[in-house]
Amino acid sequence: MDLKVKKNLVVETLELLKSSPDKEKVLLWLGHFQGGDCIVAEIFDPIQICDLHYFKIPEEGMIQLLEKLRKSGFRIVAQIHTHPFEAYHSEADDEWAIIRHLNAFSLVLPYFCATTTIDNFLENVASFSLTSKNEWKKINNSNLLLI
Repeated sequence: MDLKVKKNLVVETLELLKSSPDKEKVLLWLGHFQGGDCIVAEIFDPIQICDLHYFKIPEEGMIQLLEKLRKSGFRIVAQIHTHPFEAYHSEADDEWAIIRHLNAFSLVLPYFCATTTIDNFLENVASFSLTSKNEWKKINNSNLLLI
């Protein structure tokens, strides 16, 4: 399964993530499934609680998200968030992950996204997919297609 996202949405995602230069921040990529691929249609910036080493979406943020999904007809096709240092899937990321379906995508960017641009996005981002054992497994970025 590939995750397809337009370059302009990646640029907008990076700008939004960089708006939190000293705390983790999460964004959700909404879209649909088509022919076995996940197609990103828009970015959603939920109400969230962030700190240096974690993020979580509180109840009001989940209500906001569910309303958005109901109105748009989209699904969450990926979550993307920042880390203060290296990009990996931490225990907090595992616990507070918003999406939990098989083969879900979770993307992590290092250094609060400060050094990431559209040109080096695929080099900087760490990609993970949820397995049938409910574990986040690091995957090759070849499944992430910028269109």
